[in-house]
Amino acid sequence: MTGPAGDGWLRLSPRMLLVHPVHEVLRQLPVLIGSLVLGSTTGNPFWTLAGVGLVVGYGIARWFTTSYRIDADEVRLRTGVLRRSVLTLPRSRIRSVSTDARLLHRLLGLAVLEVGTGQQAGGDTVFALDAVPAQDVSRLRALLLADSLAPLAGGPATGPPGQVLARWHPSWLRYSPLSVTGLAMIAAAFGVVAQTGVLAALRDSRVARFGEGAALVLGAIGTAVTAGLVVLIAAVVVSVTRSLLTYANLELRRDGDVLHLSHGLLRVREHTFDMRRLRGGTVREPVLVRLFGGARLDAVMTGVGGGGEASQLLPPCPRATAEAVLARLIDQSDAVSGPLTAHGPAATRRRWSRAMALPAVLAAALSVTALTSGVPSWVWPVLAVVTVGGGLLATDRSRSLGHRVGDGWLVTRAGSVTRHRHCVAAAGIVAWTVRQTVMQRRAGVATLVAATAAGVKRYELLDVPADTAWSIAATASPWLTSSDWARAAG
Repeated sequence: MTGPAGDGWLRLSPRMLLVHPVHEVLRQLPVLIGSLVLGSTTGNPFWTLAGVGLVVGYGIARWFTTSYRIDADEVRLRTGVLRRSVLTLPRSRIRSVSTDARLLHRLLGLAVLEVGTGQQAGGDTVFALDAVPAQDVSRLRALLLADSLAPLAGGPATGPPGQVLARWHPSWLRYSPLSVTGLAMIAAAFGVVAQTGVLAALRDSRVARFGEGAALVLGAIGTAVTAGLVVLIAAVVVSVTRSLLTYANLELRRDGDVLHLSHGLLRVREHTFDMRRLRGGTVREPVLVRLFGGARLDAVMTGVGGGGEASQLLPPCPRATAEAVLARLIDQSDAVSGPLTAHGPAATRRRWSRAMALPAVLAAALSVTALTSGVPSWVWPVLAVVTVGGGLLATDRSRSLGHRVGDGWLVTRAGSVTRHRHCVAAAGIVAWTVRQTVMQRRAGVATLVAATAAGVKRYELLDVPADTAWSIAATASPWLTSSDWARAAG
């Protein structure tokens, strides 16, 4: 694997002596800039050389002070130049092993190997070997996961070996500008438009003569449109480039009971998951991605946090692809794409009342203002747009709401700006909660919450009829039929 450090401890690859100094130089750029300024000010280049020497020396010292050890029951990582620390993890708590190879690592045949335990980790609590020889990654991954998989095995591995579930396609790039990052960049384009003086030109045109005012406004609008288009195009290019570098060459493959995900163009990342810890999946559809027929696929898995990068199996891609992959993973196509049970008229009324509350308040306030002091004429078209938008939002949220229980699966769907369809194995649900606010009690609905150790830990069925909440829970979890609430609901 790597060289010995004594007493069973192993060192990282000596090729890291070329990587650590480079990383330290980049990390300590403020220190190097300060030493450069100090050397230029005093006319003594020693300060600049001393700064570079200290940073490079610290990077070299990291290799000599970093070692790891894999014992029968635990793994340990020893790090620190000025402050020594030893991180110990029980091997039975290891849930996943991920690798990351930046460009410099790839050139040197190295990879960063990170061990996941299903808990949020940061700083000194991250068990990462930076870096090990690429040829040792497979052996280390199998060794580290061996004990955590053994209690689940109960027999030989199941599932088709070497089955490729999905591969990245260049057409997926069309969803990149529609992601959260892409939308944030596009919003900057409109910010540029607002800063180019259009509003000021409109104000100035009121006091200028007609010809001068028109020319001023047209010039400002032309400048704003040009700047906005430049920033918009740049934002789209950056979003697409980022997605290309991050997800190109993506491959999602199943080897028996192991799910393997790899992606990246210059920086290759690999994640290994245990299929026997899979409890379902989530198809996420941000509104703009959904309008173009796209969706993202996340895993619902014990030991892996849900809703973030750690659980992502597929980035935004065609919805049919995400649904087909999830159906193959859980072997239940009806749970993925089958029809859902609507939550009834009370739930629909609540969506409409919430969506139209703001337009109603604005209309009342503007009506009172119009009777007293008057309002600008452009306000009413804006109010009409807000009202229509509220109606579209209410319609979409009402259509999205639904659930499905049966065949050992709980399915819940909700949301509009980001619609999500959770498919959760009913066997993994450990508790149920029926929650009602004052307004929900008046409407006769309730929120049913299923608690599980996988994914985001809690999955909600919003505004189901209150008199059927416990019967829905009992259908998914038969052990609830003996409870007083389920008997009362029945």
